Amino acid sequence: MKRIAVITGFLVYLLPACTDNEQFTIEGEISNAGNTHTVSLYEADRKLDSVFLNEQGRFVLRRTASHPRLLTLQAGTKKYHLILQNGDRVTFRADLMSDGNDYEISGSPLSEKIQHFASTIAEKEQFEAELESSFASQAAGLDDAALMNLREQFMQKYRQHMKSYTDAAVRFANEHDDLAGFYAMSTLDKEVAETELVAYADRIAGRWDDNVQVRQFIDEMARLKRLAIGQPAPDFESLTPNNQRVKLSDFRGKYTLVDFWASWCGPCRQENPNIVKQYHAYKDKGFTILGVSLDDNPGSWMRAIKDDGLEWTQVSDLQQWGSEVVGLYRIQAIPTSYLLDPKGIIVAKNLRGAELEAFLKKTLD
Repeated sequence: MKRIAVITGFLVYLLPACTDNEQFTIEGEISNAGNTHTVSLYEADRKLDSVFLNEQGRFVLRRTASHPRLLTLQAGTKKYHLILQNGDRVTFRADLMSDGNDYEISGSPLSEKIQHFASTIAEKEQFEAELESSFASQAAGLDDAALMNLREQFMQKYRQHMKSYTDAAVRFANEHDDLAGFYAMSTLDKEVAETELVAYADRIAGRWDDNVQVRQFIDEMARLKRLAIGQPAPDFESLTPNNQRVKLSDFRGKYTLVDFWASWCGPCRQENPNIVKQYHAYKDKGFTILGVSLDDNPGSWMRAIKDDGLEWTQVSDLQQWGSEVVGLYRIQAIPTSYLLDPKGIIVAKNLRGAELEAFLKKTLD
């Protein structure tokens, strides 16, 4: 009996070690929690688990992860990004009164790497919040034209800052050729960092295929690549107001702005005077425009063409958001535009106002 008891005790002693290798553990402590009583663990937007803090602000979370998973630990409004896998035994400490990037973590090498990039993410998020607040305060009471000008100014500031952030993320990913680098790249804005993201997706293709977020990223970048700068613009055919069939490929030989708009779209109509100005300035220098309307009312469409002085070719199937071209070009909002070179290759996107003028001046003057 004594021998059986010794063996049983030995097996009980071994069991936790075996179990630890089949799960990860987070032993955490939250200081200055205030009214925060729980911490939650997310994978993307899906909540995986949630536990209560004890009186000392401590908690323990255990989950399984047969492969490294990109996770977010949330306490109150603060979010902490982790990469965890079975066998990780993580010690985590954070103070909810401090900055979001000011926390302690050990026991997960990939999560420790992410922490080095956390301050860069925090700076980006603070910039975005301040920019949004500043825009809202300055936009109050402005008319439509002034509002469009203000928006353009703020978008230039945003793109400039996001370009710096993109460079920082790319450097980090080059230095960390692992899931920590992938996490940094996954925080980029596709509108600003399209080229970098497509190139990165090509670079990591076939790696980390067991990670659902990586697979989703690769799939999304494959769709994005089809319409990326440097790719041939997908051809399509539609009808003019006189029911003449027109193809995009008919415009080869000139720089062509493919302008997606509609008569009911206020920002589109406000941008039209600038497009008219650029058309007249460069139509004899190798530049033209193809307007693609998302209207469903032919009368409204033709009235807007006349009122705004849109002298270039206009087409529409009058199916509004149900138009086939909406899916082909992944149009999610208008105005949207693609600028093509004489061979039909996409060379720029969504150039408006001074940006469109600057591009045409540099390219055609």
